[in-house]
Amino acid sequence: MDPLSDIVDLLRPSAAVSKPISGKGRWGVRYRAHDAPGFALVLAGAAWVMMEGREPLRLGCGDFLLLPTTPAFSLCGETDVECVPVEPQDRPVRHGEEEGMPDFLALGGSFTFERINAALLLSLMPGLIYVPAAEKGASRLARLIELLSEECAGEDPGKELIIRRMLEVLLVEALRRPDAGNATIPAGLVKGMRLPGLARALSAMHANVRVGWTVAELAGIAGMSRSAFSARFLEMVGCAPIEYLARWRTALARDALMRGVKSLDHIADEIGYESASAFSTAFRRRMGIAPGSFARAHNDGRHHSPVFL
Repeated sequence: MDPLSDIVDLLRPSAAVSKPISGKGRWGVRYRAHDAPGFALVLAGAAWVMMEGREPLRLGCGDFLLLPTTPAFSLCGETDVECVPVEPQDRPVRHGEEEGMPDFLALGGSFTFERINAALLLSLMPGLIYVPAAEKGASRLARLIELLSEECAGEDPGKELIIRRMLEVLLVEALRRPDAGNATIPAGLVKGMRLPGLARALSAMHANVRVGWTVAELAGIAGMSRSAFSARFLEMVGCAPIEYLARWRTALARDALMRGVKSLDHIADEIGYESASAFSTAFRRRMGIAPGSFARAHNDGRHHSPVFL
Protein backbone atom coordinates (compact mmCIF):
# COMPACT_ATOMS: atom_id res chain seq x y z
CA MET A 1 0.00 0.00 0.00
CA ASP A 2 1.02 3.63 -0.41
CA PRO A 3 1.78 5.78 2.69
CA LEU A 4 -1.67 7.37 2.93
CA SER A 5 -3.34 3.98 2.70
CA ASP A 6 -0.99 2.67 5.38
CA ILE A 7 -1.91 5.53 7.71
CA VAL A 8 -5.64 4.95 7.24
CA ASP A 9 -5.16 1.20 7.67
CA LEU A 10 -3.57 1.69 11.09
CA LEU A 11 -6.17 4.26 12.15
CA ARG A 12 -8.91 1.76 11.23
CA PRO A 13 -11.96 4.06 11.13
CA SER A 14 -14.75 1.98 12.58
CA ALA A 15 -17.91 3.98 13.29
CA ALA A 16 -19.64 7.20 12.31
CA VAL A 17 -22.31 9.64 13.32
CA SER A 18 -23.85 12.21 11.02
CA LYS A 19 -26.63 14.63 11.83
CA PRO A 20 -28.04 17.99 10.72
CA ILE A 21 -26.74 21.17 12.37
CA SER A 22 -28.83 24.28 11.76
CA GLY A 23 -29.00 27.88 12.91
CA LYS A 24 -31.20 30.94 12.52
CA GLY A 25 -30.82 34.59 13.49
CA ARG A 26 -27.88 35.69 15.67
CA TRP A 27 -26.28 32.63 17.19
CA GLY A 28 -22.89 31.32 18.20
CA VAL A 29 -21.65 28.25 20.04
CA ARG A 30 -18.30 27.14 21.42
CA TYR A 31 -17.16 23.50 21.42
CA ARG A 32 -14.37 22.14 23.56
CA ALA A 33 -11.44 20.30 22.00
CA HIS A 34 -11.90 16.68 20.95
CA ASP A 35 -8.98 14.45 20.16
CA ALA A 36 -10.76 12.81 17.25
CA PRO A 37 -11.67 13.66 13.64
CA GLY A 38 -14.79 15.53 12.65
CA PHE A 39 -16.27 16.83 9.42
CA ALA A 40 -18.93 19.22 8.22
CA LEU A 41 -20.62 19.67 4.86
CA VAL A 42 -22.67 22.85 4.40
CA LEU A 43 -26.04 22.15 2.78
CA ALA A 44 -27.50 25.70 2.86
CA GLY A 45 -26.55 29.18 3.96
CA ALA A 46 -23.23 30.02 5.60
CA ALA A 47 -21.52 30.15 8.99
CA TRP A 48 -18.14 31.01 10.46
CA VAL A 49 -15.67 28.63 12.09
CA MET A 50 -13.14 30.24 14.42
CA MET A 51 -10.15 28.48 15.99
CA GLU A 52 -7.30 29.88 18.02
CA GLY A 53 -4.31 30.78 15.87
CA ARG A 54 -6.28 30.80 12.61
CA GLU A 55 -8.17 33.40 10.67
CA PRO A 56 -11.99 33.00 10.81
CA LEU A 57 -13.12 30.62 8.07
CA ARG A 58 -16.42 31.23 6.31
CA LEU A 59 -18.18 28.03 5.30
CA GLY A 60 -20.64 28.45 2.44
CA CYS A 61 -23.08 26.13 0.72
CA GLY A 62 -21.29 23.04 -0.61
CA ASP A 63 -18.08 23.66 1.35
CA PHE A 64 -16.46 20.72 3.12
CA LEU A 65 -14.34 20.86 6.29
CA LEU A 66 -12.36 17.98 7.77
CA LEU A 67 -10.51 18.24 11.10
CA PRO A 68 -8.24 15.18 11.55
CA THR A 69 -8.10 16.28 15.18
CA THR A 70 -10.75 18.62 16.46
CA PRO A 71 -9.44 21.59 18.49
CA ALA A 72 -11.64 23.93 20.48
CA PHE A 73 -13.62 26.01 18.02
CA SER A 74 -16.55 28.37 17.65
CA LEU A 75 -19.34 28.04 15.11
CA CYS A 76 -21.48 31.13 14.55
CA GLY A 77 -23.73 32.92 12.11
CA GLU A 78 -21.77 36.19 12.51
CA THR A 79 -18.26 36.83 13.81
CA ASP A 80 -19.30 39.49 16.36
CA VAL A 81 -21.83 37.33 18.21
CA GLU A 82 -21.15 35.96 21.69
CA CYS A 83 -20.51 32.21 21.55
CA VAL A 84 -21.97 30.11 24.36
CA PRO A 85 -20.35 26.81 25.45
CA VAL A 86 -22.20 23.69 24.33
CA GLU A 87 -21.59 19.97 24.64
CA PRO A 88 -21.34 17.63 21.64
CA GLN A 89 -24.49 15.66 20.86
CA ASP A 90 -25.38 12.70 18.67
CA ARG A 91 -28.74 14.08 17.53
CA PRO A 92 -29.92 16.97 15.30
CA VAL A 93 -28.87 20.36 16.66
CA ARG A 94 -30.62 23.73 16.23
CA HIS A 95 -28.91 26.99 17.23
CA GLY A 96 -30.45 30.44 17.63
CA GLU A 97 -34.13 30.98 16.89
CA GLU A 98 -36.19 27.80 17.20
CA GLU A 99 -38.95 28.72 14.76
CA GLY A 100 -38.82 29.16 10.99
CA MET A 101 -36.57 27.96 8.21
CA PRO A 102 -32.89 27.98 9.24
CA ASP A 103 -30.40 30.41 7.74
CA PHE A 104 -27.72 27.74 7.97
CA LEU A 105 -27.84 23.97 7.54
CA ALA A 106 -24.94 21.51 7.58
CA LEU A 107 -24.32 17.82 7.91
CA GLY A 108 -21.88 17.30 10.77
CA GLY A 109 -20.28 14.07 11.79
CA SER A 110 -17.38 12.19 13.22
CA PHE A 111 -15.66 8.86 13.20
CA THR A 112 -13.59 6.80 15.58
CA PHE A 113 -10.27 5.08 15.14
CA GLU A 114 -7.66 3.08 16.96
CA ARG A 115 -6.16 5.25 19.69
CA ILE A 116 -2.89 3.41 20.12
CA ASN A 117 -1.07 5.25 17.32
CA ALA A 118 -3.38 8.22 16.91
CA ALA A 119 -0.97 10.88 18.18
CA LEU A 120 1.81 9.74 15.86
CA LEU A 121 -0.31 9.20 12.79
CA LEU A 122 -2.39 12.35 13.09
CA SER A 123 0.77 14.41 13.56
CA LEU A 124 1.60 13.48 9.96
CA MET A 125 -1.62 15.08 8.69
CA PRO A 126 -2.67 18.73 8.34
CA GLY A 127 -4.73 20.10 11.20
CA LEU A 128 -7.46 21.36 8.88
CA ILE A 129 -8.61 20.37 5.42
CA TYR A 130 -10.96 22.82 3.73
CA VAL A 131 -12.51 22.15 0.33
CA PRO A 132 -14.58 25.05 -1.08
CA ALA A 133 -17.56 24.00 -3.19
CA ALA A 134 -16.07 25.80 -6.19
CA GLU A 135 -13.03 23.52 -6.22
CA LYS A 136 -13.03 20.45 -8.41
CA GLY A 137 -13.36 17.39 -6.22
CA ALA A 138 -15.68 18.91 -3.63
CA SER A 139 -18.66 17.27 -5.31
CA ARG A 140 -17.01 13.87 -4.93
CA LEU A 141 -16.65 14.48 -1.21
CA ALA A 142 -20.23 15.71 -1.02
CA ARG A 143 -21.49 12.52 -2.66
CA LEU A 144 -19.42 10.40 -0.31
CA ILE A 145 -20.79 12.14 2.76
CA GLU A 146 -24.34 11.96 1.43
CA LEU A 147 -23.96 8.20 1.04
CA LEU A 148 -22.39 7.98 4.49
CA SER A 149 -25.31 9.87 6.00
CA GLU A 150 -27.83 7.56 4.34
CA GLU A 151 -25.99 4.50 5.63
CA CYS A 152 -25.85 5.84 9.20
CA ALA A 153 -29.58 6.57 9.16
CA GLY A 154 -30.52 3.10 7.96
CA GLU A 155 -30.41 -0.35 9.51
CA ASP A 156 -29.55 -2.44 6.49
CA PRO A 157 -27.43 -5.61 6.84
CA GLY A 158 -23.70 -4.92 6.66
CA LYS A 159 -24.14 -1.34 7.90
CA GLU A 160 -21.01 -1.22 10.08
CA LEU A 161 -18.81 -2.73 7.39
CA ILE A 162 -20.01 -0.25 4.76
CA ILE A 163 -19.51 2.66 7.17
CA ARG A 164 -15.91 1.60 7.82
CA ARG A 165 -15.14 1.41 4.12
CA MET A 166 -16.82 4.76 3.39
CA LEU A 167 -14.81 6.44 6.12
CA GLU A 168 -11.57 5.13 4.71
CA VAL A 169 -12.51 6.48 1.29
CA LEU A 170 -13.54 9.81 2.83
CA LEU A 171 -10.19 10.25 4.56
CA VAL A 172 -8.11 9.34 1.54
CA GLU A 173 -10.23 11.41 -0.84
CA ALA A 174 -9.71 14.49 1.33
CA LEU A 175 -6.00 13.88 1.92
CA ARG A 176 -5.05 12.92 -1.63
CA ARG A 177 -5.75 16.41 -2.98
CA PRO A 178 -2.47 18.12 -3.97
CA ASP A 179 -2.77 20.86 -1.36
CA ALA A 180 -4.98 18.95 1.10
CA GLY A 181 -7.20 22.02 1.17
CA ASN A 182 -4.54 24.20 2.78
CA ALA A 183 -1.68 25.95 0.99
CA THR A 184 0.23 26.31 4.26
CA ILE A 185 -0.16 22.83 5.70
CA PRO A 186 2.39 21.95 8.41
CA ALA A 187 5.25 19.53 7.96
CA GLY A 188 4.10 15.92 7.82
CA LEU A 189 3.34 13.01 5.53
CA VAL A 190 0.71 14.85 3.48
CA LYS A 191 3.07 17.74 2.81
CA GLY A 192 5.94 15.39 1.97
CA MET A 193 3.81 13.48 -0.52
CA ARG A 194 3.30 16.69 -2.50
CA LEU A 195 6.85 16.45 -3.86
CA PRO A 196 7.33 13.59 -6.35
CA GLY A 197 10.88 12.80 -5.18
CA LEU A 198 9.96 12.62 -1.51
CA ALA A 199 6.79 10.73 -2.38
CA ARG A 200 8.88 8.05 -4.10
CA ALA A 201 11.18 7.74 -1.07
CA LEU A 202 8.26 7.59 1.38
CA SER A 203 6.51 4.99 -0.76
CA ALA A 204 9.68 2.89 -0.85
CA MET A 205 9.95 2.90 2.94
CA HIS A 206 6.31 1.94 3.34
CA ALA A 207 6.49 -0.72 0.62
CA ASN A 208 9.37 -2.51 2.35
CA VAL A 209 9.78 -1.48 5.95
CA ARG A 210 12.12 -4.45 6.57
CA VAL A 211 14.90 -2.95 4.47
CA GLY A 212 17.74 -1.25 6.34
CA TRP A 213 17.38 1.91 4.31
CA THR A 214 20.19 4.45 4.20
CA VAL A 215 19.82 8.13 3.45
CA ALA A 216 21.95 7.66 0.32
CA GLU A 217 19.62 4.92 -1.00
CA LEU A 218 16.50 6.99 -0.33
CA ALA A 219 18.10 10.06 -1.91
CA GLY A 220 18.80 8.00 -5.02
CA ILE A 221 15.16 6.94 -5.21
CA ALA A 222 14.15 10.59 -4.83
CA GLY A 223 16.58 11.64 -7.57
CA MET A 224 18.34 14.10 -5.27
CA SER A 225 21.73 14.53 -3.65
CA ARG A 226 22.01 13.17 -0.13
CA SER A 227 22.30 16.61 1.47
CA ALA A 228 19.47 18.12 -0.56
CA PHE A 229 17.24 15.13 0.15
CA SER A 230 17.89 15.24 3.90
CA ALA A 231 17.22 18.96 4.11
CA ARG A 232 14.07 18.79 1.99
CA PHE A 233 12.73 15.75 3.86
CA LEU A 234 13.21 17.48 7.21
CA GLU A 235 11.53 20.64 5.92
CA MET A 236 8.51 18.90 4.41
CA VAL A 237 7.96 15.87 6.67
CA GLY A 238 9.20 17.34 9.95
CA CYS A 239 11.87 14.79 10.85
CA ALA A 240 14.93 13.11 9.31
CA PRO A 241 14.32 10.19 6.90
CA ILE A 242 15.67 7.47 9.19
CA GLU A 243 13.78 8.92 12.14
CA TYR A 244 10.59 8.75 10.07
CA LEU A 245 11.31 5.09 9.32
CA ALA A 246 11.90 4.38 13.01
CA ARG A 247 8.62 6.07 13.95
CA TRP A 248 6.72 4.10 11.34
CA ARG A 249 8.27 0.82 12.50
CA THR A 250 7.27 1.69 16.06
CA ALA A 251 3.71 2.41 14.94
CA LEU A 252 3.50 -0.97 13.22
CA ALA A 253 4.95 -2.68 16.29
CA ARG A 254 2.52 -0.97 18.66
CA ASP A 255 -0.38 -2.03 16.47
CA ALA A 256 0.80 -5.64 16.30
CA LEU A 257 1.41 -5.80 20.05
CA MET A 258 -2.04 -4.40 20.79
CA ARG A 259 -3.68 -7.02 18.59
CA GLY A 260 -1.70 -9.74 20.39
CA VAL A 261 -1.68 -12.30 17.58
CA LYS A 262 2.01 -12.27 16.65
CA SER A 263 5.12 -13.34 18.54
CA LEU A 264 7.96 -10.93 19.22
CA ASP A 265 10.11 -12.86 16.72
CA HIS A 266 7.45 -12.45 14.06
CA ILE A 267 7.02 -8.73 14.72
CA ALA A 268 10.77 -8.17 14.73
CA ASP A 269 11.16 -9.91 11.37
CA GLU A 270 8.26 -8.02 9.80
CA ILE A 271 9.61 -4.58 10.64
CA GLY A 272 13.30 -5.16 9.96
CA TYR A 273 15.02 -6.23 13.18
CA GLU A 274 17.42 -9.16 13.22
CA SER A 275 15.99 -10.68 16.39
CA ALA A 276 13.33 -10.30 19.04
CA SER A 277 16.06 -9.11 21.40
CA ALA A 278 17.12 -6.31 19.05
CA PHE A 279 13.51 -5.31 18.56
CA SER A 280 12.82 -5.32 22.31
CA THR A 281 15.84 -3.12 22.98
CA ALA A 282 14.83 -0.61 20.29
CA PHE A 283 11.20 -0.58 21.43
CA ARG A 284 12.13 -0.03 25.07
CA ARG A 285 14.51 2.78 24.12
CA ARG A 286 11.82 4.59 22.15
CA MET A 287 8.76 3.82 24.25
CA GLY A 288 10.24 3.50 27.74
CA ILE A 289 8.56 0.11 28.23
CA ALA A 290 9.25 -3.47 27.14
CA PRO A 291 7.08 -4.85 24.29
CA GLY A 292 5.53 -7.51 26.52
CA SER A 293 4.58 -4.98 29.18
CA PHE A 294 3.15 -2.68 26.54
CA ALA A 295 1.02 -5.50 25.12
CA ARG A 296 -0.32 -6.43 28.56
CA ALA A 297 -1.21 -2.81 29.28
CA HIS A 298 -3.35 -2.73 26.14
CA ASN A 299 -4.83 -6.22 26.18
CA ASP A 300 -8.38 -4.99 25.71
CA GLY A 301 -7.51 -4.80 22.01
CA ARG A 302 -9.54 -1.71 21.12
CA HIS A 303 -9.26 1.98 22.04
CA HIS A 304 -11.98 4.00 20.35
CA SER A 305 -13.14 7.49 21.23
CA PRO A 306 -16.10 9.00 19.42
CA VAL A 307 -16.75 12.72 19.04
CA PHE A 308 -19.90 14.48 17.94
CA LEU A 309 -19.65 17.99 16.46
